[in-house]
Amino acid sequence: MSEERILAGLDEEQREVASNLSGPMCVLAGAGTGKTRAITHRIALGVHSGVYVQQQLLAVTFTARAAGEMRTRLRELGAPLVQARTFHSAALRQLQYFWPQAVGGSIPQLVDHKAPHIAEAVRRLRLSADRALIRDLASEIEWAKVSMLTADSYVKAAEGRARVGDLEPQTVARLFSAYEDVKKDRVLIDFEDVLLLTVAILEEDPRILGEIHRQYRHFTVDEYQDVSPLQERLLKLWVGDRNELCVVGDASQTIYSFTGATPRHLLEFSKTYPDAKVVRLIRDYRSTPQVVQLANKLLESRRIERNMPDADVRWPQPLHLVSQRESGKTVEFKEFPDDEAEASSIAARIKDLVDHGTSARDIAILLRTNGQTEAYERALSAAGLSYQLRGGERFFQRNEIREAMMLLRAAAKTRSGEPASGTVAELLMSIGYSAQAPESGGATRERWESLSALVTLSEELGDATTEGPAASLGQFVAEMEARAATQHAPQVEGVTVASLHSAKGLEWGAVFLAGLSEGLLPISFAKDQAGYDEERRLLYVGITRARDFLHLSWSLARTPGGRAHRTPSRFLDGLRPQKARMRREDDAAGSASLSRSAPRAKARGPVRCRTCGKVLDTPAERKLKRCLDCPASYDEALLDALKAWRLETSRAAEVPAYVVFTDATLMAIAEDSPETMEALSRISGVGESKLERFGEQVLGILKEHVAE
Repeated sequence: MSEERILAGLDEEQREVASNLSGPMCVLAGAGTGKTRAITHRIALGVHSGVYVQQQLLAVTFTARAAGEMRTRLRELGAPLVQARTFHSAALRQLQYFWPQAVGGSIPQLVDHKAPHIAEAVRRLRLSADRALIRDLASEIEWAKVSMLTADSYVKAAEGRARVGDLEPQTVARLFSAYEDVKKDRVLIDFEDVLLLTVAILEEDPRILGEIHRQYRHFTVDEYQDVSPLQERLLKLWVGDRNELCVVGDASQTIYSFTGATPRHLLEFSKTYPDAKVVRLIRDYRSTPQVVQLANKLLESRRIERNMPDADVRWPQPLHLVSQRESGKTVEFKEFPDDEAEASSIAARIKDLVDHGTSARDIAILLRTNGQTEAYERALSAAGLSYQLRGGERFFQRNEIREAMMLLRAAAKTRSGEPASGTVAELLMSIGYSAQAPESGGATRERWESLSALVTLSEELGDATTEGPAASLGQFVAEMEARAATQHAPQVEGVTVASLHSAKGLEWGAVFLAGLSEGLLPISFAKDQAGYDEERRLLYVGITRARDFLHLSWSLARTPGGRAHRTPSRFLDGLRPQKARMRREDDAAGSASLSRSAPRAKARGPVRCRTCGKVLDTPAERKLKRCLDCPASYDEALLDALKAWRLETSRAAEVPAYVVFTDATLMAIAEDSPETMEALSRISGVGESKLERFGEQVLGILKEHVAE
């Protein structure tokens, strides 16, 4: 393949990236600017010009899907032998290869999930933890390990971090140590251990490190803003004292700080490599000017939050994107009285888009938390729309997929030559697949979506094309085995319902950003400037997922008829039109819910601290009606009694404690000490449903405390 053919179709900046083949390079690439195109063409040009040897170049990215896309593009460009892997995949391959000579024996088994082993650690320490707390402990342990902390060094490093449930840092450290003991006793390693052990082997054995240096001469790292300290340490070992490193990233898309990711390495690359070539990609080929302008404005309107101890936290100058597309549809902003009305209206809007020719798989509803998806599952099902959930368990590790693969492998032994199209659907019917989607949601729906994805792929591969004959069952099974090895999951037909975090790296023609209210975005546990900045970047990522159509919405209450105490996200200030108010939809789904909703509450003035009189800024302060650093007026014994009741109630219902009442709500109840249901209902966080379920019990505790 000639140089001109490889460079053809690249813009000026992309061509500059692709043409500079030697020495360190930093590519600052905004969303939709064609960074993957630029770096894959750079690799291909280096291979075809003889500067790179395919087997001696390692391209690293952060998701298996992105690595699979990169491999596909490199194959098409005539560089099929270049390794494109995730950090963990590359490290695991090296660990498996070098383990016998570095350690001896067989490598320990890699665990898929930490939860059972953390639960065992909890039992060993005679503590108790529900599923939500175990999940949070797993995330905290992952953060600690990628930050290269041990159980001993964790306590000091955890100062200033959000608590894991109600656990003290010392207790988390003990659980961290017990979890490591559980793995040691059972000869197991987790995904963070893969990186830690690879680093240890390379640092301790110069012969093995030399072998790595002889194997790999050139490196490319995508999504460099998301590297953790541990991944950066491994990368430095791979590169050594050489400078053949190309990194690509965008500090404005750093949304995984809670996992240890930091854009510092990207922002300081020119300091580490003073002779590095820096190229900025700002031409956005993905989104319309309306979407791009909104994204730019969001970043440029970043404000310093008042009373934040880290108000001077660094905010890198964002890339100002320039859309290369023709003008498109106006961005929509809508307000709704409650969550149900919002979900019903969005489902009706999506139904209209699908009826007018938009593919369901080209539409997404993006939410801040996975807990918000249920209302949208119900609304989409009621509208007769298929959907898929993203952000859960990895596709090939789902029980139904493992069961399906076992079935298909067995069938392929006797029916290998039969066409994949039709045969796969027939076989999967024996384990629950049907042509029609189930009406129910949750696990039943997820199982059907997984099996449906296999059927859809079998039909796509099973259709004869000009490039070759239709795939047989045997060939389909082989394709699925190859995809499982690289975690390259098939696409599912249907509207995507996903968290903003799991949407990173993806794009859709139409995107609905829902639930954009204070307490959800920014999330309520964002407590400092760094936390608010990360939430702003998360919204930026959501906006830039849209190509043609973007809809932003929020609701004033959680349930129909509930108190309208919510406000639009602060990030929408200056972005939304002044009169972006709820518009009653004509569709039946929307109007049915709206008719049950209470009128919106009248706007109220600023809430002031009951102690010092200062205007309160954060939702937690407004709920307490005082500054967080002003002295509390509640009785500690009363608050303890309320927390004990909440713990008992949450355990009985098998839900996290905060689902009953948050700490801020309990403190507000303790401070106000309401004597009637009406007075209790006026406390922020005590909605109609909670008043009905828990009101009498709470008032009973308050009355008993007063009597004592």
